[in-house]
Formats: sequence, C-alpha cells, structure tokens
Amino acid sequence: MKDPKFNKLSAGVKKLIVISGGDGAGKTAKGTLSSYVKKSKTPVSAFAERTLNHCNGGATYQAALWLKDHLDRGGKLVVTIAGALSSFQVGVMLAELIRQDKVHLISATGANHEESYYRYVAHSHYAYIPRYTELTPEQEAELRDAGFRRITDTFLPEDESVRIMEPHLLQMWQEAQSNGERYFPHEYFRRLYAKKLIKPDAKANPDDSWTYAAYKKDIPIVVPGFEDSTMGNIFASYTYSGKHRKDKSVMLDPTIMKSGLEYFTWLYDWYMEASKKSPIAFLQLGGGIAADFPICVVPSIKHDLQLHNKVRDWAGFVEIGSSPMSYGSYSGAGGKEKITWDKLSTKSYYQVIQSDVTVAFPWIAAVLLGL
Repeated sequence: MKDPKFNKLSAGVKKLIVISGGDGAGKTAKGTLSSYVKKSKTPVSAFAERTLNHCNGGATYQAALWLKDHLDRGGKLVVTIAGALSSFQVGVMLAELIRQDKVHLISATGANHEESYYRYVAHSHYAYIPRYTELTPEQEAELRDAGFRRITDTFLPEDESVRIMEPHLLQMWQEAQSNGERYFPHEYFRRLYAKKLIKPDAKANPDDSWTYAAYKKDIPIVVPGFEDSTMGNIFASYTYSGKHRKDKSVMLDPTIMKSGLEYFTWLYDWYMEASKKSPIAFLQLGGGIAADFPICVVPSIKHDLQLHNKVRDWAGFVEIGSSPMSYGSYSGAGGKEKITWDKLSTKSYYQVIQSDVTVAFPWIAAVLLGL
C-alpha cells in the first residue's frame, strides 16, 4: 500500500482492503478475456476468475476458492437444499459433486428430497412457464383445474410422479408396521432405487438425480420436517383416524417413520465421528429448516451435551440466498450472527452471497469440479 492515505488506517482496516492488480478483486491478467479463457485447462473457472470480481459475483468466486481449498486439504462438506431446487434441476451439479466425493452429507427439505425422485421418474413430463409472474389468479385456477402444479416457472407432473411412487411407499410402510420396524424417510425412499421399484424416465438422464448419486455412493441424507412435503402429507393422511376421514381401510402407525428428533441425535454421532480427522464446512443453498437444522448440531453438542472442548467447530459457512437481513428474515442471517449462537467460531470462514441459488451455485460447482 504505497498510497500515503493507507498509513492513516488501523491494521484491522488495512487487512480488509485489496488493491487492484493484486490477488483479489481486480486481479490483472495478460491478454484478452477470450484468449485467457481459451488457454486455460479450466476455462469456466478461468472465466470466473476474470469476471467475478465484485459484489455478489466476487463473493461467489471467493467462496468457491475457499471451498475448493478446504476440500483439497482433506476437509468434508455438508450441503443443504431448500426452496424448489430439486425441481429446478440442482441435481445436474450436485450429483456430479457427489460422484467426485466432494459432498459428504446432504440435508434437504422433504420436498427437495422427494422432487429428486420425481425428476428421475417423470422428467419428460415437466413443463415450464417462463412468464409466470404475468399469470392472473383466474389463470392460476385454470392451471390447477387442468392438473398443473406450479413451482415458480416449473410444473410438477403429479400423476406421473407422486401417484406412481405412492403405492410402492405405502407397501413399504405397511410392511414396516407389520414387522414392527421403523425407518427414516430417506431410507424408505432409497429402497425405490435398491429394489428397482422405479425406472428413470426414458427421456431423462438418471445421472442428473442427486438422490440416485447419493444412493450409489451411500452418502447420508437428513430430511428434517418430512411432513412438510407432498409425500409427508400423504403419510400423515394414512395415520389420521379422526372424524374427517371417511375411508379408514388403511391405517398406519405414525411411529413407523423415524422423527426429526432422531435425525438430530443421529447427527450427533455422525458429526463427532466425521470430524475426528477432518474439518467440516457447510454450504447452504437457500434458507429454512434444511440448513438451520443440521448447523445446530455443533452448538447442541457443546451446550446440551456439555462437550464444550471436545467438538470441532464448523470450519466454514457459505450461504446463497435472496432473503435480506431485515424484518425478521432469519434465513438471511449473516455469519457474524451465527457466532453469537455458537454455530460458528470467530475462526470459521463465512460468506453470505445475496443471490439466486440457480445463478450462483453453478459457478461454485464449476470451480469445485475443476471445470
């Protein structure tokens, strides 16, 4: 820092500043952008290096570099999936990261978990409506009555997905009840692959399914709040014996489905074992329970199990989300706030990227995949 103005700054402020032409924002490279990218063995990453320099673009690239270094040094990664990312084909990227051993646990909402399966069996039946914001309430009702279930710009084909899988799952639930067995939601679903009860859509690529990749690699999955999903609603209906249910020919005991509490206590054991030799980072795609649930395992081990000095902190936290830190939008809470809850330490890396996951995550995936 040759500019005399920098001499007026404290050491703490100086550390926050990156000079153009250095190793951060504004890094100078020789030649044109096209020539630089074409000469690179990792062209997508090279394009990101030259162009994602500032604001959320810069935050995305810097987070990707940190995550890549973390994995290269033997670290592990937890990925959480919120929103409707499975319907939006997050599996194209996430499945490849799983296959290349760059993801070690996934926490997904019940909807994202099941929608990966729906994509697997009914991909060619999905449809899109790019100008969905222009629909009137009457047009939405027209779509509803025709059987279209809209998720932003995407229609989920219920008859070709949900109703295809429901009989298989119902049979598993009934067998578990008869045998006095209990399983986690993802364990029931995973048998659809293991027993070949479902087939991939003829026009789909099964390698684009992240749940199929996780099944093949035996990657653990956590599904907090399973009841907040289509199949979770269906399961709940089979356990209901109240006055508003007319057909009670099939009744299920709700305890055949292991609960969120059991997922959480399972996480105690997984985290303590997985973190023995490797630091674990956290990549949050969207907000909500998919992320807030597993990140709490560290403070719970510290404060609830009273193992304050016997658990490794999360090594780093990267969140991509569009919820601002205002008016109670907890999903947009920054890394610093998480320090106060002991979810992160002062030494944990953190980066919050205020963006659409479908825009930012592909860049991070490309860098991690060495593309």
